[in-house]
Amino acid sequence: MNESLVAMLQKYPLRTSEEYNHALREILQELALCGLWRAKFFEHALFYGGTALRILHGLDRFSEDMDFSLLKSDDGFRLEPYGKALVEELQSFGFKVELQMKTKTKVTAIQSAFLKTDTTLALLQIQAPASLLGSSEGRQLKIKLEMDTNPPMGFADEAKLVLQPIPFSVRSMTPSSLFAGKMHAVLCRASGNRVKGRDWYDMVWYVGRSVPVRLTHLEQRMRQSGHWTSGSTLRAVDFHDLLEKRIGELDIQSAKADVQNFIRDPASISLWSPNFFHQIAKRIQTE
Repeated sequence: MNESLVAMLQKYPLRTSEEYNHALREILQELALCGLWRAKFFEHALFYGGTALRILHGLDRFSEDMDFSLLKSDDGFRLEPYGKALVEELQSFGFKVELQMKTKTKVTAIQSAFLKTDTTLALLQIQAPASLLGSSEGRQLKIKLEMDTNPPMGFADEAKLVLQPIPFSVRSMTPSSLFAGKMHAVLCRASGNRVKGRDWYDMVWYVGRSVPVRLTHLEQRMRQSGHWTSGSTLRAVDFHDLLEKRIGELDIQSAKADVQNFIRDPASISLWSPNFFHQIAKRIQTE
């Protein structure tokens, strides 16, 4: 096995098939980022969302998708050309992958693609024990990539260093801007969809590290999605009022069910209740 893959695997507990699958997904995500860096993708775009928080800031839950945003709006931008460099990077480490662009069925600023590989072959590439491969037979591992070509403004960005498989740099939103994006999901995700407990888990993670919410970015996100139409600026008091209302509507059990497969310690969500989240909300700072 490639020495870089050996080094990348060392940070994971590898006892069960689930742990190998989580490790495999994250390794593919980090190799994909390296390929994009080689293609100078981050001169035009940045990495954000849960996977950015996991890889760049050590979020203690696993994340599936990779979300990207242009630094400024560009209707002519195409993600597909950068996919070639991404695939070549993964293939250079022995992974047989393909990138399939998703065909748009409606006018949208979001471009989507799926990175796909045979799960069993990929697990063999990281030398997973044969005894753990049975559940993966015939399955495909898919990583969804999304690019926002018309991003809401008001964010701050920074360069973050990633050391594996080689040292490279990823442009990302700052933590306070990332938190603003997460709070947009908490406040504005359609209630008809399954409750995303991962959003609420991440909110607690941010608060535990005293990261403030960047209100300028949250406001622009809410204006773009139609959830803030006031002629006035979004104030901290407005944000807290909206959050308290959202907590009152939260289905706690559904939120727990959503996040439990992405965390190692179930005790970390044992205190979840409306009162717990009301207390968390009071601790959220803004900037």
